[in-house]
Amino acid sequence: QVEFVQSGGGSVQAGGSLKLSCRASGYNVDSYCLGWFRRAPGKNNEGVAAIANDGAPKYAASVQGRFTISLDSAKNTLYLQMNSLKPEDTAMYYCAAESFGPGIAPLLCAADYRFVHRGPGTQVTVSS
Repeated sequence: QVEFVQSGGGSVQAGGSLKLSCRASGYNVDSYCLGWFRRAPGKNNEGVAAIANDGAPKYAASVQGRFTISLDSAKNTLYLQMNSLKPEDTAMYYCAAESFGPGIAPLLCAADYRFVHRGPGTQVTVSS
């Protein structure tokens, strides 16, 4: 069973920064895809960033160059550093995880991967 504890988020003015954290457990630590997606009011889920066990980050075009995904494996904690925030970044942010067989995760992991397992979400609000 995959479990998540999310923290971070909040309200910030445009141009500001926030950092989200997500402690995850129960996924295959040898072959995984971990990521973040968001849902703005009235909109569909949007993949933001993902990282597989090969360490290569993947980003949506809308956040490339502004957001950074990272993983502290020792702490099983996933992070999303968000800089130069824009009002259109306002959304509920969810961390997510998926386990795969050996060698598969890096092939399938993508920012827009449709994760099955996700955290409870944390709100990010960016004002202009």
